[in-house]
Amino acid sequence: MLGNSIDSIFTQEIHNKYLVFNTLFSRLPYDKMTKIGQLMPFLHDLSEAGFNQEKEPKEIIDTFFNQYTSIREEKEKIDLLFRFITYIERQVVLFDSVEDSAFDKLYPLNGKGTLQGTLDLALQHDKLAEVQEKLKNFKVRIVFTAHPTQFYPSSVLRIIQDLEQLIPKNDINGIDSLLQQLGKTPFINEQKPTPLEEAQSIIFYLRHVYYQVIGEVHDKLYTYFQNGSRSFNPVLELGFWPGGDRDGNPFVTAEISKKVSIELRTSILKCYYNDFKIICRRLTFKGVMPLLTAISNRIYTNMNGLKHDLTLEELLTSLDEVRQILITRHNSIFLDLLDKFIRQVKLFGLHFASLDIRQDSSIHESVMEQINQRYKISDKKYADWSYDEKLRFLTEQELLVNEDDFEDPLTQDTFRTVRIIKEIQTMNGEKACHRYIISNSTSIFSVLEVLALFRFCGYKETDVKVDVMPLFETIEGLDGSQATMTALYQLEFYKNHLERRNNHQTIMLGFSDGTKDGGYVKANWEIYQAKEKLTEVSKQNQVEVIFFDGRGGPPARGGGKTHQFYASQGPTIANNEIQITIQGQTITSMYGSRSQAMYNFEQLLSAGIINDVFQDDKSVINSNERNLIDELAEEGVKKYFELKEHPLFVPYLENKSTLKYYGLTNIGSRPSKRSSGKKLSLSDLRAIPFVGSWSQLKQNVPGYFGFGSALQKAVNEGRLEELKSLYENSLYFKTLMENSMMALTKTYFPLTYYMRKDPEYGQFWEILYKEYQLTVDNMLLISGQKSLMENEKLSKLSIEYREHIVLPLLTIQQYALQKIEETTDEQLRLVYEKMVTRSLFGNINASRNSA
Repeated sequence: MLGNSIDSIFTQEIHNKYLVFNTLFSRLPYDKMTKIGQLMPFLHDLSEAGFNQEKEPKEIIDTFFNQYTSIREEKEKIDLLFRFITYIERQVVLFDSVEDSAFDKLYPLNGKGTLQGTLDLALQHDKLAEVQEKLKNFKVRIVFTAHPTQFYPSSVLRIIQDLEQLIPKNDINGIDSLLQQLGKTPFINEQKPTPLEEAQSIIFYLRHVYYQVIGEVHDKLYTYFQNGSRSFNPVLELGFWPGGDRDGNPFVTAEISKKVSIELRTSILKCYYNDFKIICRRLTFKGVMPLLTAISNRIYTNMNGLKHDLTLEELLTSLDEVRQILITRHNSIFLDLLDKFIRQVKLFGLHFASLDIRQDSSIHESVMEQINQRYKISDKKYADWSYDEKLRFLTEQELLVNEDDFEDPLTQDTFRTVRIIKEIQTMNGEKACHRYIISNSTSIFSVLEVLALFRFCGYKETDVKVDVMPLFETIEGLDGSQATMTALYQLEFYKNHLERRNNHQTIMLGFSDGTKDGGYVKANWEIYQAKEKLTEVSKQNQVEVIFFDGRGGPPARGGGKTHQFYASQGPTIANNEIQITIQGQTITSMYGSRSQAMYNFEQLLSAGIINDVFQDDKSVINSNERNLIDELAEEGVKKYFELKEHPLFVPYLENKSTLKYYGLTNIGSRPSKRSSGKKLSLSDLRAIPFVGSWSQLKQNVPGYFGFGSALQKAVNEGRLEELKSLYENSLYFKTLMENSMMALTKTYFPLTYYMRKDPEYGQFWEILYKEYQLTVDNMLLISGQKSLMENEKLSKLSIEYREHIVLPLLTIQQYALQKIEETTDEQLRLVYEKMVTRSLFGNINASRNSA
C-alpha cells in the first residue's frame, strides 16, 4: 500500500468519520455536558502551547478557567475537570471504534504475512511442499492471561463491538443511540473483579470471536496447504491463565481453577450446540436423524450441567458414525458441513482452551519447608539442605501428604491444586490442564519441587500427565538457564519424566520482568542468547524444546512488532512452535474483532513459516554483528543499572507518577505489588504498574533507557557505518530498534518540563530527558529516517491522533498530582487522588499497548 493511499484511507475512513460522529457527543446525556465539546479545543491548545513554554500544569489549568470560564470556586472547577475526563474517555472509545471498523480496508487479508500472501509466496518460489511439511509439526499457541491491563469494563467493550458494526454502515441514528448509552455507562468498577469474573470476560471472546475465527483459519490452511487431505492437524491452540495463574494472586484457588474449567467446558459445548443445530437442519436423512438427535441431547445435557458424562472420544466416534452413513448411503451430501464441524471438535475438544497452572518457585520452597517440619524429615531447614539432600528428597522420598495436616491456607491450596488437575483432566480431557509453570525459576529444584508435589499428592509417575515448565525472567535466571536445563536433562529421574511427555520440554521466558531487571537492550538480547543456548543443549540431549514467550503489550514488556520479532529469529533458535501470552489491552486491540483476530493469527502463523521455509540472510546474525550487539547490551545495562541504583529512582516513581493509583482502578483481582509491606521496593513492584506509570508520565523509560548511550558510545568510537549496516542487515536488530522507536514516539517530555525546576527531582528528570534525546538522535542517524516511525505511516498516524485526543487529559492528571502534593486538606486530597485514578483509564485506553 503506497504512502499517499494510506493517508487517503486514514483521512476518509478514520479522520472524517471520527469528526462527524464526534459532533454527536454534544448530546451525551449528562448535565452541563453540552459546552464541554466547545471548551475542549481551548484546553488542548493551551496545554500544547503551555507545555512547550515549560509552564506548569497548574498554570495551564488556571489560565483556562480564567480565560474561558466564569468559574472561580474550586468545587466547580473540580466538577468541570471530572466532566472533561468523562468526555475524553468516551472520545477514545469512539476513536477505537472508528479505527477498528476500518481494519479490513487498512489491513487487507491478502497482503504480506497473511495466509493468502504466504501461499502466493510458496507458489512463486516453488516451495509449497516445504510449507506443507512445516505445517505437519508447527503450532502457534495463544495464551490469554488475566494480567490487569484492560481498562475498559465489559459493558463498554460490548458497546465498542456494536459501534464497530454500525460505523461502516454510517448508521447515524444507531451510533447516536450507542453514544448516549456510552454516556450513561460507568468506566470504573466499584469493586475488583473476582478471578472467575476475569475468566468469564475473556471466555466471551473465545465464544464470540475465536471459535469462529480459528475455525476459519484452519479452513484456509486445509484448502491452501492440505489439499483436502482427510488427516487434520490443528495448528492454532489456545491457552488460558485466568483462574489458573495464582502467582501473587491469593484469590486464585483450586476451587476457582475447577470452576473456570467448568465454564470453559460449558462454553465450548454451547458453541457446538449452536453449530449442531445447522447440521440437524441439513442432514434430514434416513438412518442419520436418530443419531443426530442422540448427539444433540448429549451435548445439551452436558452443556447445562445435568450430566458430565460426555467425553471427546465418544463425541468424535458418534460423529464419525454419522459420517460413514452419509458417505455410504447418502452420496456424501453436506459432508463438507459435517467435516467442518468435526474439525472444530478436534480443535477445541471439551476444554476450549488449556488452563495453565502457574505459581512462584518461592511458594513451592515454602511448602517443602512445611513438609519438612510437619513430617520431621530433617532437623535442618529445607533452605539449608545440601544439593544432594534436596535431590534425594525430591526424587526418591515416598510420602503421602494430607492437606488437613497443615494450617497455612496457601500450603493447603497448593496440595488441592495439584490434586484438582487430575479431576479437570478426567472431566475435560488431558489437554484441559496439562501445564504447570514455575515463576522465578532459579535451579533444577524449582522444577523437581513441582514433580515431588505430584508424588506427595498420590500420583504415580505414569499418572503425571503434565508438562512442568520453568519460567526464567530475571537476568540472573536467564544467565543460569542453560546450566539448569543441562542438569535436568542429565538427571535420570527427569529423563524418565520427559520420555513420558514425548521428549518435549517447554521453557517460558519472561520479557516484562527481564526488562524491569536489566533494561530494554540487555533483556531482549539476553533472552535471544538464552534461546540459542537452550536450543543447543536441548538438541544435544535429544529433547525438542519449545519456547513460550511471556510478552506484554508495550515494547518494554516484549510487545510491539510481535510478528516481525518471530520472523527475525534465525536458525539457531528452535522454531517448531510459537507460544505467546496476550493480555488485557492486547486482547481487545489486536484480537478483539473477527477481522483483527484473523489478521493477527495469520501473521503469527506466517511468521513461523517464513522464518523456516523462506529464511533469508537478514535473520542470521554473524559474528561481527553479534559482537556489536553484545557491546551495545553491556553498555545499555550499565547505563540502566546506574539509573536503577539512583537513590531517587523509586521515590520519583512513587511521588511524581501515577504508580500508587494503579491498585485503586479495580481492573484486576491481582494486587499491584508482590509483598504487602508499606515500603515500596523495585523487586516487589510488578512490571505492569512499573511500565504503565512511566507511560502515564509520557516518559516510557523502560522502552529505551540505555539504548541511546550504548549507540552513542559506538558512534564515538567511529562505528556509525557498522551500526547502519547492522540496522539494514539484521532483522533482529532492526526490530529491536523499531520497537524502541514506537516507545519513543509515544513519549512527550514537554508534559513534565516543569519538573526540571523541582528542587528534589529536577536533576533526576534531566537524566531521563538527556537519555531520551540521545536515543532519538542516534536512532534517526542510524536508521536514516527524518522522524521516528517514518516508515510506519499508519501506526504513526494512529498514535498522533490518539495523543492529540488525550493531551487535555494528561494536563488534568498532572494538575491533580500537583494539587495532591500541595494540599493540606485531607478531603480535598482524596478528591484529587480520585481524579488521578479516573484519568488513568482514558490515557491507557488511548495508548492501547502502554501497560
